[in-house]
Formats: sequence, C-alpha cells, structure tokens
Amino acid sequence: MTGAVDRGREAFARQAWAEAHALLAEPDERGELAGEDLERLAVAAHLAGRDDDSVRAWERAHLAWTAGGDAARAALCAFWLGFGLLLRGEGAPASGWLARAERLVADAGGDCAARGYLRVVACMGAIDAGDAATAGAAAAEVVAVARRSDDRELLAFGLLCSGEAALAAGEVAGGMRLLDEAMVAVAAGEVAPLVAGIVYCAVIEACMAAYDLRRAAQWTAALDRWCAAQPDLVPYRGQCLVHRSQVLLAHGAWADARSAAERAEEHLSEPEHPALGTALHQRGELHRLRGEAVEAERAYRAASRHGVEPAPGLALLRLAQGQVGAAVAAIRRAVGESRGQFTHAPMLAACVEIMLAAHDLDAARSAAQELTALAAGADAPLLDALVAYAAGAVALAAGDAAGALPAFRRAAAGWRDLGMPYDAARARVGVGRACRALGDRDAADLELAAAAAVFEELGARPALAELRGGPVPRPARPGGLTARECEVLCQVAAGRTDRQIAAALVISEHTVGRHLQNIFSKLGLSSRAAATAYAYEHDLVR
Repeated sequence: MTGAVDRGREAFARQAWAEAHALLAEPDERGELAGEDLERLAVAAHLAGRDDDSVRAWERAHLAWTAGGDAARAALCAFWLGFGLLLRGEGAPASGWLARAERLVADAGGDCAARGYLRVVACMGAIDAGDAATAGAAAAEVVAVARRSDDRELLAFGLLCSGEAALAAGEVAGGMRLLDEAMVAVAAGEVAPLVAGIVYCAVIEACMAAYDLRRAAQWTAALDRWCAAQPDLVPYRGQCLVHRSQVLLAHGAWADARSAAERAEEHLSEPEHPALGTALHQRGELHRLRGEAVEAERAYRAASRHGVEPAPGLALLRLAQGQVGAAVAAIRRAVGESRGQFTHAPMLAACVEIMLAAHDLDAARSAAQELTALAAGADAPLLDALVAYAAGAVALAAGDAAGALPAFRRAAAGWRDLGMPYDAARARVGVGRACRALGDRDAADLELAAAAAVFEELGARPALAELRGGPVPRPARPGGLTARECEVLCQVAAGRTDRQIAAALVISEHTVGRHLQNIFSKLGLSSRAAATAYAYEHDLVR
C-alpha cells in the first residue's frame, strides 16, 4: 500500500489528476491515508471532475487533522469544504463548514492562513451586497495574512479580491491591474492548480462584467493553454463555461459557443446552481441569432424560471417576429429595472434598436444619450463600439446620413479590433445604408455584400434576411415531410384532435389519419407527444 501512496504522490506532482485519484483512493478505502495525502486526494478528485469524492476526501482530511490536534490545518480543510460547496450553490452546508472553520481559527490562535482564506468569503459577500469599502478592507486583510504566512495561493486570492473590490468601487484601471498581477502568478505556475483554476475563472468573469472583452479573450486563451498542459483536468466548471461561451459567440465561433453553453447547462443542473439561468439565457441568444425562434423562446423562458432577466434577448426576439409593441413594452420595463447593473448597457443598446423600429426617434435618442453617459470614462472599447453604433443608428433615422457614416465606421472598426465579426458586420450594414442615402451606391453595395458574406458564414439567418429585405427563411423541412404533412404536424403540436385538424385544413379525418401515418413512418415516431416534441425541436411550429 505504501507503493500505491508513493505512486499517487508522484502522479499528483505530475498533475495527472485522474491517475493520482485512482492510486490514492484504494489505500483511502482501507483508512491508511494521513491528513496530507487525504488533501491530495481531495484536490485530485476535484480537478478530475469528481466533486462528490472531493467533498468526502476533504471531510476525512478535516477529521484527521482534528484528531491530530492541528486546529489550523483542520480549519483550512473546513474552509475548502465550505468554499467548494459555496461555489456549487449549496449554501446551507457551506455555511456550516465555514462557521466551523471560523471556530477552529479562533482555537488555533487567530493568525493562521485559514483566517485569510475566510476573509476571501467575506470579501465576496461584501461585493455581492454592493459594499465596495467593506470588500476592499477584507481584501487587504487577505493580502496581509498571505504575506505574513508566505502563502502564494492566498496572495493570489488576495490580489483577486483586491481587484474585484476596486472594480466594485468604480476604479476600473486599478482593478484590472490587480487582476492582471494575480494572473501573472497563476500563468507562471507559481500557484497550485486548485486556486489557479478558481482565479482564472473569476478574472474572466470580472473582465466580462467590466465589458473588457479583449482581456477576457486573452485570459481565456491562457486558461486553454493551462488546461491543455493537464490532460486529466476537467476544465471549465459551470459559470466559467458560460463566460467561455460568451467569448466564443462574440468571436464568431458559434458552434463552439453552443457546445460550451450546453455543457454549462448540464454541469449547472445537478445539483442546480444559481448560474443555471445564465447558461440558459446564453443558449437563447445563440438560437435567436441563428433564427431558431422556438428554441430561443424556450431557452429564455427557462432562464426566467431560474431567476435571470430574459431581456434584452426576448425583446429582440419579439422584434424579429414583428411584434413591435411587445418588444417596446419589454425593453422599457427592462431598462428601468436594470439601472446600476451590469446588464444596463446592453439593455440601452437594444432599446435604441427597438425604439427606432417603433419609429420613436425621441426615445431612441434618449437611450443612446444614456448609453453614451454610461460609457464615459469607462475605458471599455466594447462600450465605445456600442455607443458609436447607437449614435449612427439614431443619426441615420433622423435623416443625417453624413453624421451617421463616421459613427458606423467607428463601431465597425471597434468591433473588428475586438475580433467580433457579427457585430462588425452589423455596423457595416449601417455604413452601407448611410452610403446609399448619400448617393454612393457602389460603396453601399460593397459594404452590404461584405456584411452579407459574414452573416451567411455565421448562419445568422435573421440578419441576412433583414439585409435582403425578405422574411427570415425557415429551415428546410426535415425528414422528407411534405408541406401538407408539416401543416398537419403543426396542428398536432398545437394539441388539436384529428377532427379539429380536418376542419382547420379543410380535409377529411381519413386524410388526416393518412398524413399522420406518413409522418410517424418518416420520422420514426410512435405517438402524438413524440411528434409534438419533434415539431418544436425542428422549429416547425408557426
């Protein structure tokens, strides 16, 4: 058994997490691991994606250190138990373990590394409560304890907390410098993998909240490289997957973005995590941009059930469906509710688009002015591009094509520099329409053709249809169904009986039955419920 433990330690040192877990698990079952090896087992299990095994190993490590009279080490294990459960959304058991860690820190004399780790939780709570001053004070304590105890992992946490507290206080440039400093240590391999993964994902989340897409993309690429160096690592847990999906979507990798969103949804569902609604909303965005209206609405509604505001996505979906009044009502309400939140800028950008479609130029101009004020001094190229696009759209709607043209060009250049092809193409549509209004049809045709090529490559059917002045094309009929069979299938999906379908389509019930037999045969289905599900999954419901 000693050989297995030694090999497990060696695998742990090589960052072969699955191998380390397998080698240490067997002697653990025999009760032969001491506290330090139980901690290794807990870390290896977590990094190999075996979260429940990790929790149980941390519990045993905690008990081993407690039995040995090492209150400081037992407190640290209790912290990791509570912190891990907190990140998984299991608040009640997390609170219990963190409370035990607090008591053990007091037993250990107060000034130990575990005390600093517990202040990380205090900082997170203060940031969530909007108390930047308290968060900053807690972050300073984390850094101080880390320096006294010479704990590199705790120092990385302290820099992370200090950066997030600075961002919460509106000190964007200073906050980003602190986050970058934390990431330099992580990227250089100075920080143990358990903390490194947490810091990576937290920094990317902070970058997204600050509209710093370029920085988020750079650190996402660094995280990719870090993960690739550890073949057994199960990367991107939960909310980090959502942010990865958002970065991929912005950069035009829509298929990869969809895969990341689906994996996030799967990971966050069991047990249910507070970020599940965000993953569902992200899937809604992907469906909406591709013109998959039924799937988009289903995802937005699911996101709403999990506590996430479906606007502006659902409002923009209503606009694409021609329901301008519903879109206006939704975005007015959402803009009012989002003030002071991260989502306010995209709400205002959507408000400009929707109000212009409703021919309410004054409301669109007001939203554009508020967006400009929000972006002032933020040093966020993404916000600058949003502001420029909104200004161009308002100017063009007001008949000022000459004023709209440079604004649209600034938006296109900004989004192009950020590597956002879809948004840059939308701005080029604005450039083309401004050129056309100024009488330069050749320049207009070049801009619009370039935008159309991007939309076609991405599969952005609604944007392409709007550009060409036609309805959003529906996907080809699947399964070899005829047009009439699709109509019957839609009626079935609406819950109608054979008699009601016959009356609606002016055919006999016998003909309805024959169509149903053909539908079931072609699609390999055996019930109306399965046919209904198929109709929704393939965007056949009108």
